[in-house]
Amino acid sequence: MDQRSDSENLSPFISDRVLVNGKVVPLTFTRDGKLRWNHNDLRCLNVEKEALGFTFEGSRIRVNVVVEKRDRILCFANMGGIGRQSFVFEPLSLESLTLWSQKLRDYIDSLGRPKRLLIFVNPFGGKKCATKIFVEDVRPCLEDADIQFTVIETKHQLHAKEVVKTLDLSKYDGIVCVSGDGILVEVINGLLEREDWSDAIKMPIGMVPAGTGNGMVKSLLDSAGEICSPSNAILAVIRGHTRSLDVATISQGKTRFFSVLMLAWGLIADIDIESEKYRWMGSARIDFYALQRITYLRHYNGRVSFVPAPGFEEYGEQTSYSGEPSCETSTSQQESLNIQQPGYLGSDVKLENMHWRTISGPFVSIWLHNVPWGSEDVLAAPNAMFSDGYLDLIIVKDIPKLSLLSLLSKMNDGSHVHCPHVMYLKVKAFVLEPGARIDDPMKEGIIDSDGELLARGNVTYKGNVKCYMAYDKLQITVDQGLATLFAPV
Repeated sequence: MDQRSDSENLSPFISDRVLVNGKVVPLTFTRDGKLRWNHNDLRCLNVEKEALGFTFEGSRIRVNVVVEKRDRILCFANMGGIGRQSFVFEPLSLESLTLWSQKLRDYIDSLGRPKRLLIFVNPFGGKKCATKIFVEDVRPCLEDADIQFTVIETKHQLHAKEVVKTLDLSKYDGIVCVSGDGILVEVINGLLEREDWSDAIKMPIGMVPAGTGNGMVKSLLDSAGEICSPSNAILAVIRGHTRSLDVATISQGKTRFFSVLMLAWGLIADIDIESEKYRWMGSARIDFYALQRITYLRHYNGRVSFVPAPGFEEYGEQTSYSGEPSCETSTSQQESLNIQQPGYLGSDVKLENMHWRTISGPFVSIWLHNVPWGSEDVLAAPNAMFSDGYLDLIIVKDIPKLSLLSLLSKMNDGSHVHCPHVMYLKVKAFVLEPGARIDDPMKEGIIDSDGELLARGNVTYKGNVKCYMAYDKLQITVDQGLATLFAPV
């Protein structure tokens, strides 16, 4: 904790007279990181918050800044509320130039900002705008901040995961995903499948929204009251602040999948995965297909068991832990998924010693969430926290179609969780036992995790696609604060 008094924080690192726009003015750099000068009126620049970096042009120093449009110094009308500009001053002697350069460099270095980044750009996600976002929003800010970066455009699914699994992490201070949530999930899984996973997972990861959902970066920026925009997102990376993130381990036999966003079964999973047939519609495909699924509403047999967080023990009926799921997969599926890899095996918590509850179907929807926002316009779990060690569980059983339509319309502000047909609680561990559809027992469902098809049952959409797991019992445990994200606060 900084024990200095306010007067000490305001005392100058350096104070001098410099040239600004051809006029000699007093310029002071205080210990609290403020540049103060008087040019027609008093100006103040917060170096930590507003300065991207410095460039030295002969006898002049250029301060590259990014400033909110409501700020007194600059005024911009830019999506995300920020704009790039520069403040140039010229010390009056070589000795002064050397001193200013050293003090500014030392201060920026003291902030712990990243100097070398690996950047994944997914040109295929969402509206296929990731490359444009990188060129127009990301790269200029990184160049202004004097951050070295290596760019990799992903060529196919799991490309980012393949790269991360063998990457020399010592060359980088962080990884940035200019994409939707899918590349983030690949990076997390790649880090946790390494032999040195315990060190690798400490690598900070940044998100720049360029996909369909963008739930993780929306959650990060919204938690600081900031608009979800590429400019705000890359600024959070440049500033170098980080926060911990819970990671959920989904297991079935020896197969592991590491989730950071959500798991869905029933209505939400059906909409998320099956709406891909309308991907040409963009984000409107979700609303369009949701109406179809409400009109022809499906109910699924099954059972969920969970360890409730304190305060949620009244949900369900008491039960005991039934043991870790085991499921046989075909030889070809095992070879395809390469499941016998070294790396993290999941939490070693003693599940049999915990207090379990259970709820039986039929169900309309089961939805687990790790962070508040499922996408930029869906506040799925308003009480979810990044590193509380719990998942937020949203259960919908029997519900009239008109009530369900109303419920879905309230997801943009999170008020759907107050619907009388919704059970909303926090859980430490979870077991899903999915069953068949009520209307047609020959047809089963889809299990979706972080936008990926985790498992599918008989007679489902994408029935010929290989999945990570079988449509059978699976288990989820939570590791509190296992991963690290670049964050605005």
